[in-house]
Amino acid sequence: MSAAKKKSGHHLPEIRNSKAGRDYEIGERLEAGLVLSGTEVKSVRAAQAQIADAYCRVEKGQLWLHGAYINEYAFGNINNHQTRRPRKLLLKRREIDRLQRAIEAGGKALVPLRIYFKGGLIKVEIALCTGKKLYDKRESLKRKTEELEIERMMKFRR
Repeated sequence: MSAAKKKSGHHLPEIRNSKAGRDYEIGERLEAGLVLSGTEVKSVRAAQAQIADAYCRVEKGQLWLHGAYINEYAFGNINNHQTRRPRKLLLKRREIDRLQRAIEAGGKALVPLRIYFKGGLIKVEIALCTGKKLYDKRESLKRKTEELEIERMMKFRR
């Protein structure tokens, strides 16, 4: 047998923030650990989570994920988790301080882009983003439709 990893039939889900690319100009990206309870991990494994309205905030020197929805575990008991509770993100102190300074400087927000599995751990990709204005959104939509039309024409010519 070779030393390469065996591909298993089990595919781990990846929860994406579909609104982030539309509403924000995405800047620097970071990977943070996510502190979850047991039933939350099982719900995320079943892809029963949503981060479309989620945001991150620095409170008392710690980074927290607010507004993320993780559905209650179907087979959980009375110790099941709350669906929209704030969840702690794990980053180094220097990174948290740098992010806090960037947010306090103004015009920036910390937005989660996706939740994914890395080994046996659940990670969150967060980005330091700047909000788009309405005309920026229209411009990016116009650019996207032009690219689709060009792609269709190239496909038609083949």
